[in-house]
Amino acid sequence: MTGKCRAALVTGGNRGIGLAICQGLHEAGLDVVLASRDEAAGRQAASEIGCRSIVLDLEHPNGFADALDAAGPIDILVNNAGVLLRDGMLEAPQDFETSLQVMFKAPFELIRQTVPHMKTVGYGRIVNVSSDWGSFAAGLHGPGGYGVAKAALNALTLALSRELPSCIKINAMCPGWVRTRMGGDAASRSPEQGADTAIWLAQLPKDGPTGGYFRDRKAIEW
Repeated sequence: MTGKCRAALVTGGNRGIGLAICQGLHEAGLDVVLASRDEAAGRQAASEIGCRSIVLDLEHPNGFADALDAAGPIDILVNNAGVLLRDGMLEAPQDFETSLQVMFKAPFELIRQTVPHMKTVGYGRIVNVSSDWGSFAAGLHGPGGYGVAKAALNALTLALSRELPSCIKINAMCPGWVRTRMGGDAASRSPEQGADTAIWLAQLPKDGPTGGYFRDRKAIEW
């Protein structure tokens, strides 16, 4: 299988870091599938890039199988989509559940459903977009359930790296503080800068790392 034939699915791909990831992977010659819960926004963004789009709402796992059927076999999965709900976990338990669903449970389920194909073809790359706010080393400062969900995503990354065969590489990354709707206009980094490490991890060579946490293409502490 050549690089040009590989299909990459990016969640939350219609704007921000996700859109920059889709653009970078498309420019690298991959068959990019832009996933968004907003059908019109996803279709418009995909049209501007020149890639495919599907509707995928991470809060509704019953629709994952149909969405993945529409996407076709996936060789590269980028779990990028996120939500930032700031109310306290005890104050707003439903927001906590939403954070876990979008940024932990949904990535796990998408991994579970795409890995069989990766095993069959002997190639897979999984990138989990995390955050400093979910890092114990950085103080786990994320508000509400955000930091807990990202910390859980980090733990999932490391644990699954021990279960997956060596042909499937799974890594997490921190994009830094990026100018997006979530990050705000004061953020120091562009979406393209935030996306760079994810694009790199999505195309790792055979001898590339797995089970790691990266920023600016360098390993960082969990």
